[in-house]
Amino acid sequence: MGGPLQGLKVVELSAMGPAPHAAMMLADMGAQVVRVVGPAPPVGGYDVGTHLQRGRTTVRANLKDPDDLAGVLGLVASADVFLEGYRPGTTERLGLGPVECLALNPRLVYGRMTGWGQDGPLARHAGHDINYMALTGALHAIGPAGRPVPPMNLVGDFGGGSMFVLTGILAALWERERSGLGQVVDAAMVDGISVLSQIILELRSVNMWNDTRAANLLDGAAPFYRTYETSDGGHVAVGAIEPQFYALLIDGLGLSLTELPDREDPRQWPALEEILTAAFAARNRDDWADVFDGTDACVTPVLTYAEAAENTHIAARGALSGSGRHVVAAPAPRFSRTAPVAREPQGETDFESILSSWRAS
Repeated sequence: MGGPLQGLKVVELSAMGPAPHAAMMLADMGAQVVRVVGPAPPVGGYDVGTHLQRGRTTVRANLKDPDDLAGVLGLVASADVFLEGYRPGTTERLGLGPVECLALNPRLVYGRMTGWGQDGPLARHAGHDINYMALTGALHAIGPAGRPVPPMNLVGDFGGGSMFVLTGILAALWERERSGLGQVVDAAMVDGISVLSQIILELRSVNMWNDTRAANLLDGAAPFYRTYETSDGGHVAVGAIEPQFYALLIDGLGLSLTELPDREDPRQWPALEEILTAAFAARNRDDWADVFDGTDACVTPVLTYAEAAENTHIAARGALSGSGRHVVAAPAPRFSRTAPVAREPQGETDFESILSSWRAS
Protein backbone atom coordinates (compact mmCIF):
# COMPACT_ATOMS: atom_id res chain seq x y z
CA MET A 1 0.00 0.00 0.00
CA GLY A 2 1.54 3.30 -1.08
CA GLY A 3 0.76 6.96 -0.60
CA PRO A 4 1.39 9.65 2.01
CA LEU A 5 -1.85 8.95 3.93
CA GLN A 6 -0.93 5.45 5.07
CA GLY A 7 -2.46 4.77 8.47
CA LEU A 8 -5.30 7.27 8.04
CA LYS A 9 -8.65 5.62 8.77
CA VAL A 10 -11.72 6.87 6.92
CA VAL A 11 -15.40 5.94 7.15
CA GLU A 12 -17.34 6.88 4.00
CA LEU A 13 -21.13 6.77 3.83
CA SER A 14 -22.21 5.66 0.38
CA ALA A 15 -23.30 8.56 -1.82
CA MET A 16 -23.02 9.72 -5.41
CA GLY A 17 -20.72 12.21 -7.09
CA PRO A 18 -18.15 14.25 -5.19
CA ALA A 19 -18.05 12.39 -1.86
CA PRO A 20 -17.01 9.03 -3.37
CA HIS A 21 -14.60 10.85 -5.67
CA ALA A 22 -12.92 12.43 -2.64
CA ALA A 23 -12.87 9.05 -0.91
CA MET A 24 -11.25 7.52 -4.00
CA MET A 25 -8.46 10.08 -3.82
CA LEU A 26 -7.95 9.48 -0.11
CA ALA A 27 -7.68 5.75 -0.82
CA ASP A 28 -5.29 6.38 -3.73
CA MET A 29 -3.06 8.30 -1.34
CA GLY A 30 -2.93 5.39 1.08
CA ALA A 31 -5.83 5.95 3.50
CA GLN A 32 -7.74 2.91 4.74
CA VAL A 33 -11.24 3.78 3.55
CA VAL A 34 -14.28 1.75 4.58
CA ARG A 35 -17.31 2.41 2.43
CA VAL A 36 -20.64 1.85 4.19
CA VAL A 37 -23.32 0.89 1.69
CA GLY A 38 -26.95 -0.13 1.98
CA PRO A 39 -28.04 -3.73 2.57
CA ALA A 40 -28.74 -4.30 -1.14
CA PRO A 41 -26.87 -3.12 -4.24
CA PRO A 42 -28.54 -0.12 -5.91
CA VAL A 43 -30.13 -0.41 -9.33
CA GLY A 44 -27.38 -0.42 -11.94
CA GLY A 45 -24.71 -1.53 -9.47
CA TYR A 46 -23.37 2.02 -9.01
CA ASP A 47 -21.80 1.20 -5.66
CA VAL A 48 -19.98 -1.95 -6.69
CA GLY A 49 -17.22 -2.72 -9.13
CA THR A 50 -16.63 0.70 -10.68
CA HIS A 51 -13.28 2.43 -10.80
CA LEU A 52 -14.65 5.29 -8.71
CA GLN A 53 -14.93 2.82 -5.82
CA ARG A 54 -11.32 1.65 -6.07
CA GLY A 55 -9.12 1.10 -3.07
CA ARG A 56 -11.91 0.78 -0.50
CA THR A 57 -13.27 -1.99 1.69
CA THR A 58 -17.06 -2.26 1.70
CA VAL A 59 -19.38 -3.11 4.56
CA ARG A 60 -23.13 -3.38 4.17
CA ALA A 61 -25.34 -1.84 6.81
CA ASN A 62 -28.97 -0.91 7.33
CA LEU A 63 -28.52 2.35 9.20
CA LYS A 64 -32.05 2.05 10.63
CA ASP A 65 -31.09 -1.22 12.30
CA PRO A 66 -29.68 -0.62 15.83
CA ASP A 67 -27.05 -3.34 15.48
CA ASP A 68 -25.76 -2.05 12.14
CA LEU A 69 -25.80 1.53 13.43
CA ALA A 70 -23.76 0.40 16.44
CA GLY A 71 -21.30 -1.23 14.04
CA VAL A 72 -20.84 2.01 12.12
CA LEU A 73 -20.42 3.98 15.35
CA GLY A 74 -17.79 1.46 16.37
CA LEU A 75 -15.84 2.34 13.24
CA VAL A 76 -16.35 6.05 13.88
CA ALA A 77 -14.84 5.68 17.35
CA SER A 78 -11.58 4.47 15.78
CA ALA A 79 -11.58 6.59 12.62
CA ASP A 80 -9.73 9.76 11.73
CA VAL A 81 -12.21 10.94 9.11
CA PHE A 82 -15.94 10.54 8.52
CA LEU A 83 -17.21 11.50 5.06
CA GLU A 84 -20.84 11.91 4.02
CA GLY A 85 -22.63 13.45 1.05
CA TYR A 86 -26.28 13.54 2.13
CA ARG A 87 -28.71 16.43 2.42
CA PRO A 88 -28.39 18.44 5.65
CA GLY A 89 -30.08 16.75 8.59
CA THR A 90 -29.97 13.22 7.15
CA THR A 91 -27.10 11.85 9.23
CA GLU A 92 -28.55 13.56 12.31
CA ARG A 93 -31.79 11.63 11.81
CA LEU A 94 -29.80 8.42 11.45
CA GLY A 95 -27.89 9.02 14.69
CA LEU A 96 -24.63 9.66 12.83
CA GLY A 97 -24.54 13.44 12.98
CA PRO A 98 -21.54 15.51 14.05
CA VAL A 99 -22.74 15.82 17.64
CA GLU A 100 -22.97 12.06 18.13
CA CYS A 101 -19.79 11.26 16.24
CA LEU A 102 -17.59 13.94 17.81
CA ALA A 103 -18.86 13.06 21.27
CA LEU A 104 -17.73 9.51 20.58
CA ASN A 105 -14.45 10.56 18.97
CA PRO A 106 -13.37 14.16 19.67
CA ARG A 107 -10.43 13.85 17.24
CA LEU A 108 -12.69 12.99 14.30
CA VAL A 109 -12.67 15.17 11.20
CA TYR A 110 -16.27 15.11 9.96
CA GLY A 111 -16.47 15.95 6.24
CA ARG A 112 -19.84 17.02 4.83
CA MET A 113 -20.31 17.38 1.07
CA THR A 114 -23.42 19.06 -0.30
CA GLY A 115 -24.43 21.32 -3.15
CA TRP A 116 -26.08 24.18 -1.26
CA GLY A 117 -24.26 23.84 2.07
CA GLN A 118 -25.45 23.07 5.59
CA ASP A 119 -27.42 26.30 5.93
CA GLY A 120 -29.11 28.96 3.81
CA PRO A 121 -32.57 29.10 2.20
CA LEU A 122 -31.87 26.26 -0.25
CA ALA A 123 -29.88 24.00 2.08
CA ARG A 124 -32.52 21.25 2.28
CA HIS A 125 -33.64 21.40 -1.34
CA ALA A 126 -32.63 19.09 -4.15
CA GLY A 127 -30.18 20.18 -6.81
CA HIS A 128 -27.50 19.02 -9.20
CA ASP A 129 -24.21 20.34 -10.52
CA ILE A 130 -25.95 22.46 -13.16
CA ASN A 131 -28.14 24.16 -10.53
CA TYR A 132 -25.24 25.01 -8.22
CA MET A 133 -23.29 26.45 -11.15
CA ALA A 134 -26.32 28.46 -12.23
CA LEU A 135 -26.65 30.38 -8.96
CA THR A 136 -22.94 31.20 -8.66
CA GLY A 137 -22.68 32.96 -12.04
CA ALA A 138 -20.28 30.36 -13.45
CA LEU A 139 -22.81 28.66 -15.73
CA HIS A 140 -23.87 31.98 -17.25
CA ALA A 141 -20.28 32.59 -18.32
CA ILE A 142 -19.77 29.26 -20.13
CA GLY A 143 -20.89 28.49 -23.66
CA PRO A 144 -21.65 30.28 -26.91
CA ALA A 145 -23.45 33.59 -27.03
CA GLY A 146 -26.82 31.95 -27.55
CA ARG A 147 -27.09 29.93 -24.34
CA PRO A 148 -25.09 28.67 -21.36
CA VAL A 149 -23.68 25.15 -21.69
CA PRO A 150 -22.83 22.94 -18.68
CA PRO A 151 -19.20 21.73 -18.77
CA MET A 152 -20.33 18.19 -17.85
CA ASN A 153 -20.26 17.95 -14.05
CA LEU A 154 -16.58 18.75 -13.67
CA VAL A 155 -16.92 22.30 -12.32
CA GLY A 156 -19.50 21.66 -9.61
CA ASP A 157 -19.34 18.06 -8.44
CA PHE A 158 -15.60 17.63 -8.69
CA GLY A 159 -13.87 21.00 -9.08
CA GLY A 160 -16.09 22.85 -6.61
CA GLY A 161 -17.07 19.72 -4.67
CA SER A 162 -14.69 16.85 -4.06
CA MET A 163 -11.57 19.00 -4.34
CA PHE A 164 -12.85 21.30 -1.60
CA VAL A 165 -14.02 18.65 0.84
CA LEU A 166 -10.67 16.92 0.32
CA THR A 167 -8.79 20.17 0.97
CA GLY A 168 -10.89 20.84 4.04
CA ILE A 169 -10.33 17.37 5.46
CA LEU A 170 -6.57 17.59 5.02
CA ALA A 171 -6.49 21.10 6.52
CA ALA A 172 -8.51 19.94 9.54
CA LEU A 173 -6.16 16.99 10.02
CA TRP A 174 -3.20 19.39 10.06
CA GLU A 175 -4.94 21.65 12.59
CA ARG A 176 -5.71 18.60 14.74
CA GLU A 177 -1.98 18.07 15.18
CA ARG A 178 -1.90 21.28 17.22
CA SER A 179 -5.29 21.30 18.95
CA GLY A 180 -5.82 17.58 19.38
CA LEU A 181 -9.42 18.08 18.29
CA GLY A 182 -11.40 17.26 15.18
CA GLN A 183 -14.05 19.47 13.63
CA VAL A 184 -16.76 19.62 10.97
CA VAL A 185 -15.85 20.49 7.38
CA ASP A 186 -18.84 22.03 5.54
CA ALA A 187 -17.98 21.76 1.84
CA ALA A 188 -20.65 23.20 -0.45
CA MET A 189 -20.42 23.24 -4.22
CA VAL A 190 -21.78 26.79 -4.35
CA ASP A 191 -18.85 27.87 -2.17
CA GLY A 192 -16.27 25.88 -4.10
CA ILE A 193 -17.49 27.03 -7.50
CA SER A 194 -17.31 30.62 -6.26
CA VAL A 195 -13.70 30.16 -5.17
CA LEU A 196 -12.87 28.58 -8.53
CA SER A 197 -14.32 31.70 -10.15
CA GLN A 198 -12.10 34.14 -8.26
CA ILE A 199 -9.85 34.97 -11.21
CA ILE A 200 -12.89 35.82 -13.35
CA LEU A 201 -14.37 37.90 -10.53
CA GLU A 202 -11.04 39.71 -10.29
CA LEU A 203 -10.99 40.41 -14.03
CA ARG A 204 -14.56 41.77 -13.80
CA SER A 205 -13.54 44.10 -11.00
CA VAL A 206 -10.93 45.79 -13.23
CA ASN A 207 -13.17 45.88 -16.32
CA MET A 208 -11.30 43.09 -18.09
CA TRP A 209 -14.32 40.76 -18.22
CA ASN A 210 -17.97 41.38 -18.94
CA ASP A 211 -21.05 39.26 -18.40
CA THR A 212 -21.69 38.63 -22.09
CA ARG A 213 -20.79 35.09 -23.14
CA ALA A 214 -18.29 34.55 -25.96
CA ALA A 215 -17.05 38.12 -25.62
CA ASN A 216 -13.99 37.71 -23.41
CA LEU A 217 -10.39 36.58 -23.56
CA LEU A 218 -10.89 33.08 -22.15
CA ASP A 219 -14.42 32.16 -23.25
CA GLY A 220 -13.86 31.49 -26.93
CA ALA A 221 -14.22 35.03 -28.24
CA ALA A 222 -10.51 35.68 -28.74
CA PRO A 223 -9.35 34.10 -32.04
CA PHE A 224 -6.11 33.04 -30.38
CA TYR A 225 -7.87 31.21 -27.51
CA ARG A 226 -10.55 28.92 -28.89
CA THR A 227 -11.06 25.76 -30.93
CA TYR A 228 -11.16 25.42 -34.71
CA GLU A 229 -12.67 22.76 -36.91
CA THR A 230 -10.37 20.95 -39.30
CA SER A 231 -11.04 19.44 -42.75
CA ASP A 232 -11.89 16.01 -41.34
CA GLY A 233 -14.44 17.32 -38.82
CA GLY A 234 -11.95 17.19 -35.97
CA HIS A 235 -10.83 20.13 -33.89
CA VAL A 236 -7.67 21.75 -32.61
CA ALA A 237 -7.31 23.84 -29.48
CA VAL A 238 -5.45 27.14 -29.76
CA GLY A 239 -4.10 28.88 -26.66
CA ALA A 240 -1.63 31.33 -28.17
CA ILE A 241 -2.27 34.19 -25.74
CA GLU A 242 1.26 35.59 -25.46
CA PRO A 243 2.58 37.47 -28.52
CA GLN A 244 5.56 35.16 -29.00
CA PHE A 245 3.31 32.11 -29.05
CA TYR A 246 0.87 33.86 -31.37
CA ALA A 247 3.69 34.59 -33.80
CA LEU A 248 4.52 30.87 -33.94
CA LEU A 249 0.84 30.08 -34.53
CA ILE A 250 0.64 32.44 -37.47
CA ASP A 251 3.90 31.14 -38.91
CA GLY A 252 2.70 27.54 -38.67
CA LEU A 253 -0.49 28.46 -40.50
CA GLY A 254 1.56 30.00 -43.31
CA LEU A 255 0.14 33.47 -42.71
CA SER A 256 1.80 36.85 -42.25
CA LEU A 257 1.44 38.87 -39.05
CA THR A 258 1.62 42.16 -40.96
CA GLU A 259 -1.33 41.21 -43.14
CA LEU A 260 -3.71 40.20 -40.35
CA PRO A 261 -6.21 42.29 -38.34
CA ASP A 262 -4.88 43.65 -35.04
CA ARG A 263 -5.37 40.94 -32.42
CA GLU A 264 -5.17 43.54 -29.63
CA ASP A 265 -8.40 45.17 -30.82
CA PRO A 266 -11.44 43.06 -29.85
CA ARG A 267 -13.45 44.84 -32.56
CA GLN A 268 -11.24 43.08 -35.11
CA TRP A 269 -11.54 39.63 -33.55
CA PRO A 270 -14.40 38.49 -35.84
CA ALA A 271 -12.35 39.28 -38.95
CA LEU A 272 -9.27 37.54 -37.54
CA GLU A 273 -11.34 34.53 -36.52
CA GLU A 274 -12.70 34.19 -40.05
CA ILE A 275 -9.16 34.05 -41.45
CA LEU A 276 -7.95 31.50 -38.91
CA THR A 277 -11.09 29.41 -39.40
CA ALA A 278 -10.40 29.16 -43.13
CA ALA A 279 -6.74 28.32 -42.51
CA PHE A 280 -7.44 25.47 -40.10
CA ALA A 281 -10.18 24.09 -42.35
CA ALA A 282 -7.62 23.46 -45.09
CA ARG A 283 -6.01 20.44 -43.37
CA ASN A 284 -7.06 17.62 -41.07
CA ARG A 285 -6.58 17.56 -37.33
CA ASP A 286 -3.61 15.21 -37.23
CA ASP A 287 -1.83 17.14 -39.97
CA TRP A 288 -2.04 20.27 -37.84
CA ALA A 289 -0.85 18.29 -34.83
CA ASP A 290 2.24 17.34 -36.82
CA VAL A 291 2.80 20.91 -38.01
CA PHE A 292 2.79 22.31 -34.47
CA ASP A 293 4.42 19.34 -32.74
CA GLY A 294 7.53 20.49 -30.87
CA THR A 295 6.67 24.19 -31.11
CA ASP A 296 5.46 26.67 -28.51
CA ALA A 297 2.50 27.77 -30.62
CA CYS A 298 0.12 26.27 -28.02
CA VAL A 299 -1.83 24.28 -30.60
CA THR A 300 -3.00 20.77 -29.69
CA PRO A 301 -5.45 18.29 -31.18
CA VAL A 302 -8.77 17.91 -29.34
CA LEU A 303 -8.79 14.23 -28.40
CA THR A 304 -11.50 11.85 -27.26
CA TYR A 305 -10.95 9.99 -24.00
CA ALA A 306 -9.97 6.88 -25.96
CA GLU A 307 -7.47 8.86 -28.03
CA ALA A 308 -6.13 10.63 -24.95
CA ALA A 309 -5.08 7.33 -23.40
CA GLU A 310 -2.91 6.68 -26.48
CA ASN A 311 -1.37 10.14 -26.69
CA THR A 312 2.40 10.00 -26.32
CA HIS A 313 2.61 12.55 -23.50
CA ILE A 314 -0.36 11.20 -21.53
CA ALA A 315 0.97 7.66 -21.99
CA ALA A 316 4.49 8.69 -20.92
CA ARG A 317 3.06 10.18 -17.74
CA GLY A 318 0.75 7.22 -17.22
CA ALA A 319 -2.08 9.67 -16.50
CA LEU A 320 -4.59 7.41 -18.26
CA SER A 321 -4.52 3.70 -18.90
CA GLY A 322 -6.71 1.28 -20.79
CA SER A 323 -8.32 1.63 -24.19
CA GLY A 324 -11.65 2.16 -25.90
CA ARG A 325 -14.43 2.49 -23.36
CA HIS A 326 -12.23 1.20 -20.52
CA VAL A 327 -9.99 4.15 -19.74
CA VAL A 328 -8.94 4.76 -16.12
CA ALA A 329 -7.26 7.77 -14.52
CA ALA A 330 -4.11 7.24 -12.46
CA PRO A 331 -3.83 8.73 -8.95
CA ALA A 332 -2.81 12.37 -8.70
CA PRO A 333 -0.92 14.34 -7.54
CA ARG A 334 2.45 12.59 -7.48
CA PHE A 335 4.86 12.36 -4.57
CA SER A 336 8.62 11.87 -4.64
CA ARG A 337 8.77 9.28 -1.84
CA THR A 338 5.27 7.99 -1.08
CA ALA A 339 3.77 7.20 -4.45
CA PRO A 340 -0.04 6.77 -4.52
CA VAL A 341 -1.42 3.48 -5.78
CA ALA A 342 -4.71 2.84 -7.58
CA ARG A 343 -5.84 -0.38 -5.93
CA GLU A 344 -8.78 -2.53 -6.94
CA PRO A 345 -11.89 -2.44 -4.70
CA GLN A 346 -11.02 -4.48 -1.61
CA GLY A 347 -14.30 -6.40 -1.47
CA GLU A 348 -16.89 -6.76 1.27
CA THR A 349 -16.23 -7.57 4.91
CA ASP A 350 -17.82 -7.10 8.35
CA PHE A 351 -17.43 -4.58 11.14
CA GLU A 352 -15.33 -6.80 13.42
CA SER A 353 -12.86 -7.66 10.66
CA ILE A 354 -12.38 -3.98 9.89
CA LEU A 355 -11.86 -3.06 13.54
CA SER A 356 -9.38 -5.92 14.00
CA SER A 357 -7.44 -4.68 10.99
CA TRP A 358 -7.49 -1.11 12.26
CA ARG A 359 -6.31 -2.08 15.71
CA ALA A 360 -3.44 -4.02 14.19
CA SER A 361 -2.27 -1.15 11.97
